[in-house]
Amino acid sequence: MTERPTVISTFAGCGGSALGYRMAGFRELLAVEWDANAVETFRLNFPDVPVFHGDIADLSVDECLHLAGIGRGELDVFDGSPPCQGFSIAGKREVGDPRNSLFREYVRLIEGLQPRVFVFENVRGLISRRMRGIYADIAKALRGCGYETVTEVKVASYYGVPQSRERVIILGVRSDLGIAPSLPKPQTLPVTAGDALVGIQNDPDEVQALIADAAGRPHMNLWDRMEPGQSGDDITGKNHFTLVKLHPARPAPTLTKFEENLGASGLMHWAEKRKLTVAEAKRLSSFPDSFQFAGSRSDAMARIGNCVPPLLMKAIADHIKQEILP
Repeated sequence: MTERPTVISTFAGCGGSALGYRMAGFRELLAVEWDANAVETFRLNFPDVPVFHGDIADLSVDECLHLAGIGRGELDVFDGSPPCQGFSIAGKREVGDPRNSLFREYVRLIEGLQPRVFVFENVRGLISRRMRGIYADIAKALRGCGYETVTEVKVASYYGVPQSRERVIILGVRSDLGIAPSLPKPQTLPVTAGDALVGIQNDPDEVQALIADAAGRPHMNLWDRMEPGQSGDDITGKNHFTLVKLHPARPAPTLTKFEENLGASGLMHWAEKRKLTVAEAKRLSSFPDSFQFAGSRSDAMARIGNCVPPLLMKAIADHIKQEILP
């Protein structure tokens, strides 16, 4: 393509996907997000991108086209990651969770906008045995909008992200284009947590606060007995700790939104008895050091835990740009 391809991001969060598209040379026409802190963070980092701050169910097709300044069929990529809590392996995987139906709003906009390509991201739990019926409904609805689709699980650590986060990606190409949908193959060897955190500039006050907090929590004493790479469950033989000590020679496990609290879950540094700093969490999720977060530490960790890693999305966006868009 001679012009920069265009993208609209729904369920945009703090902008992990948007950053990946920008790295790949896309022009973001509109972001859709309801969470106030996520919107504030998005606007800090993408001041030139219009944002619809509200419920996606309240965004009509006509308003979406107007805000983006395009006509039906003109958008290159429509991206979205509907809330994943109802699908998550880490959660209860509730088939009846009302958040599972938000994909219908995503489908409604695809049907109305008719973008050339759509990208649907979600957690691996979406294709679990228990969620098979929901996945079948999602795939059928997406194809019913007039698209050929492909579904694959992508592991972020093979795309330059120092984290073994897994995402289900459904990519669709509008049938009239006559182009088979495809997704990028693995591109890199895994980046280790140790390599990712070389030269990190942590806030000293945050580090000291995290060390002090860990010293005041009895369950944090598990850190003393854990080897790098081990979890609290490995030590106790129980099944309620998800506290993990990072291994510097491996990618980090998946960062979740629960990194925001300082309880018995989350990732701990291998060399210091504490949870991760915001700066470390950014590095392990492939955000640049310059990326800004609005609000508190808890807000930042929640945004990072909910995001699509930018470098994973960049790989997908590069592939779309080079192999799919006419």
